[in-house]
Amino acid sequence: MSDIVAVKVGDYVPNFEMEVYDPAQFQFGKVSLDELKKQGKWTILVFYPADYTFVCPTELADVARINAQIEKAGAIVISVSTDTKFVHMAWRREEKLLQHVRYLMGADTTQKVSRLFGVLDEATGLSLRGTFIISPDGKLTGSEVNFFNVGRSAEELLRKIDANVYLAKHPNEACPANWKEGQKTLTPSEALVGRVAEALES
Repeated sequence: MSDIVAVKVGDYVPNFEMEVYDPAQFQFGKVSLDELKKQGKWTILVFYPADYTFVCPTELADVARINAQIEKAGAIVISVSTDTKFVHMAWRREEKLLQHVRYLMGADTTQKVSRLFGVLDEATGLSLRGTFIISPDGKLTGSEVNFFNVGRSAEELLRKIDANVYLAKHPNEACPANWKEGQKTLTPSEALVGRVAEALES
């Protein structure tokens, strides 16, 4: 066990670093949150249980499908499991569902990053299906955690990224359910109390 306290939404995330496999460059490397912050990037961490499993490649392929839109929003995706960078490389090469994956594949072999985000299942040593959105200044603004057997939606991840990017530029506004870019937002005030339906219809 570790004395690492998991970060919560609204917290500033301490720096972390991992080895990665970069399938776009066919090479290994390292990534750190501090470096991504210097680049002004939103960081999207997509934790999953393990390579060579069953739901995991469907999720990573789904993220790959919209990765260009995620990058356009100013974000970078890093998929993360506790497998090594070597296993990432082999899995990406062999699993046809992963042929379009171009984002970094993080190797959290020490399990420190999984513990930091509270997704490490200590009984198995595997990460739960956790998705985290970190702002360019390092604040955790979004969190979703599913159990091993429930896959996530990349479309919903993109929607959340777009909403967070918008709200970073418009901090006095709020995005209602199912909000998508270009749709009406809400501006909390006394006049809005009990009148949300009217505000959305106007």
